[in-house]
Amino acid sequence: MNEFEIIKHYFTADSGRKDVLMGPGDDCALLQVPPQTWLAVSTDTLVAGVHFFADMDPLALGHKALAVNLSDLAAMGADPRWVSLALTLPAVDEGWIKGFCAGFFELAEYYNVALVGGDMTKGPLSITVTVHGTLPEGKGLRRHGARVGDGIYVTGTLGDAALGLQQQLGHIVVPDEHLDFVRTKFEHPHPRILAGQALRDIASSALDISDGLAGDLAHITAASGVRAQLELEQLPLSEAMKASVPRERGWELALTGGEDYELCFTVPETHRGQLETALAHCGVKFTRVGRILAGEPGVELLAEGKPYRLQAQSWDHFRSA
Repeated sequence: MNEFEIIKHYFTADSGRKDVLMGPGDDCALLQVPPQTWLAVSTDTLVAGVHFFADMDPLALGHKALAVNLSDLAAMGADPRWVSLALTLPAVDEGWIKGFCAGFFELAEYYNVALVGGDMTKGPLSITVTVHGTLPEGKGLRRHGARVGDGIYVTGTLGDAALGLQQQLGHIVVPDEHLDFVRTKFEHPHPRILAGQALRDIASSALDISDGLAGDLAHITAASGVRAQLELEQLPLSEAMKASVPRERGWELALTGGEDYELCFTVPETHRGQLETALAHCGVKFTRVGRILAGEPGVELLAEGKPYRLQAQSWDHFRSA
């Protein structure tokens, strides 16, 4: 099959969305943006050998490629609508493409996201996804709203994706009863779309945890001109984490491991009751892990009331080895 036959056969399914006036097959997609809304757009590129193993199950890869982008929309409190996809493939492998599409479109259907265009070319395996979402005018969650006295919260448990990666690399032995859990966390992240939407009128700032809590929270402090204090005993660690590594190693994975795609957000004390009600309705577990202080932007760590120094750093594509 050539490029155009592949696109027609695998990537032109009708999503049924009425706001897609023109999807794949023309020079541009034509989309109907609702009145009095903001458009949220995010792009990510995943490169084989950098972001995923080249032999990763294509179904899991299709899911993850879309999920990590939807997580950015969740951090803004946006409603997912459309996605474009650019694939660079070493060769035409219809079995791989079929598996990738199965994972990608299953998640797209779940969130009612329409594939509206993209590109395909030959080269080293890489995947670029651009997602588009909308939210009511003036309701976007951002990084710069944290204020002194706000509580710092996270959804879910932290460090499990990093634990899954370390298990696959052979660096950590995970007990058999927890293997499926950590592999799922690493390969099938779950974007917190409903939680992000519920936080629109509650959180003062938010982002998704893609590079580790310590590094990502530092972005909030820099944008907001405040300081964060984390209490490490409060970090939500899964039973898999507790069974696999000592407590301090679990903290390190939670703070620097990355790829959790949970939400980190700050909430004023006056909104604490609203928070508990809103996220309970979403069925999302959350944990208070610290507070916002006045001071130089940055993140300070406390363990049993004493300063704690990290041995590792959060993910950075361009940090020297």
